[in-house]
Amino acid sequence: MQPTFFGHPRGLATLFFTEMWERFSYYGMRALLMLFMITSAEKGGLGLNEDTGGAIYGIYTMMVYMLALPGGWIADNVCGLRKSVFYGACTICLGHLLMAFSNTETFFVGLLLIAVGTGLLKPNISSLVGELYAREENARRDSGFSIFFMGINIGAFVAPFITGYFGEKVNWHYGFALAGAGMLAGLVQYKITEKYLPEERMTRTPEERKKNARTLGIVSALVGLLVLALVFKIVVVDPVWIAKAFVYIIVGSAVLYFGYLLFVAGLDAAERRGVLAILSFFVMSVIFYMGYEQQGSSLNLFALRYTDLALGGFVMPASWLQAVPAVGVLIFAPFFAWLWLWLSKRNIDPAIPVKLSFGLLFISASFFVMTGAAYVVMQGQKALPLWLIFTYMLHTFGEICLYPVGLSAVKKLAPQKFAAQLMGVWFLSLSLGNLLAGLLTSNMSNERILRNPGAMVELFLGIAIGVGLAGIVMLVLSKRLRFTNSVIAAKA
Repeated sequence: MQPTFFGHPRGLATLFFTEMWERFSYYGMRALLMLFMITSAEKGGLGLNEDTGGAIYGIYTMMVYMLALPGGWIADNVCGLRKSVFYGACTICLGHLLMAFSNTETFFVGLLLIAVGTGLLKPNISSLVGELYAREENARRDSGFSIFFMGINIGAFVAPFITGYFGEKVNWHYGFALAGAGMLAGLVQYKITEKYLPEERMTRTPEERKKNARTLGIVSALVGLLVLALVFKIVVVDPVWIAKAFVYIIVGSAVLYFGYLLFVAGLDAAERRGVLAILSFFVMSVIFYMGYEQQGSSLNLFALRYTDLALGGFVMPASWLQAVPAVGVLIFAPFFAWLWLWLSKRNIDPAIPVKLSFGLLFISASFFVMTGAAYVVMQGQKALPLWLIFTYMLHTFGEICLYPVGLSAVKKLAPQKFAAQLMGVWFLSLSLGNLLAGLLTSNMSNERILRNPGAMVELFLGIAIGVGLAGIVMLVLSKRLRFTNSVIAAKA
């Protein structure tokens, strides 16, 4: 009898622990990143201002999602899923190793390597999970992905406690090194237990793979030279300028692509309606993640500077609060999954646009909570951690409503010949939202807040109102977009 993992193929355990440790490394480093960049050099940080630190944070988190697109291409056209995951994990380990040194240049090269490695590992390990099951095993596959999803959140929950303590209390670079040690543990167990994964099914001939590998090598070398020129200041470019330029590039690309689909691609009326629905979901996703990804940027700064972190005689690291969203997912994701099924059996399951609007409204409510916390700070007091804990729980409710629902809707609504491209466009919305979240961090600068004590209130209230209005618009439009459910039913 073949060994199993909770009744699933044994290979699921290989992928579960690889992803768990990869998420440990990602969220462990992410919990420290913004805090390290804005901490003064005298205290071991980079001493950047909030504008620059926020722009770098936004570019990094943007790249993690954008690089998933070439990461998938590399697996399909060059080295396959299994090797892509292995090379991605090796690249992440190397990135963390460079970040463990007290050197500004190696820090930024390490950050880039982590983004590249994550882009190579993340989409392909998910594809490997799907490869463990036969095509007709839909229910078993869904169950396997649920177990896999738990691994993600276990890693995200544990990481901030370990890397946060050593990073903030001992040495920032120890925290980055420990995040890398987690990825190394995942890499070692992946290689030892790789034999349990299914045989690789290559979609390209050896000749095609060699040709694609040469092309990839040339492009990588050119990009690498440009990055080294930027890092070592042979070419000097303002990170804020780069971040803003990427905003225009992504928005322009999305406008051109959706315009092509709607007016040039020769789609029929039903397919165009599906594309219009996906376009509305794209916009809502950007707005959602612009608020949600404040967790690692402005809300992380709020935890560091304006939150009472004292627990008796111990002052907890600000980064520990970054574990709250993962706890929320572990506790509440099963409840929401049960709720949607319960409502569906009674024919009162909310339409897809309604669920997406719920996601936005939860984010809006969370920033109304943070507006209250900012008012406490304006009175000259520090806010209790409960303000951020409640905020992060609302974020979790919002993501459970929006992310899996939006992902599923895009997959099912996309015209067949553009399905993979539109899934890539969905991830592009996450990239843009992350980038905008980083740029908004400039509003948390000490200078601005000292000059205008109400600046924090304005920031949080502005996000609350803006995202709330978007949620209300989606709710109003949901009647016009209800055809999405019927289109999905027709395709089933």
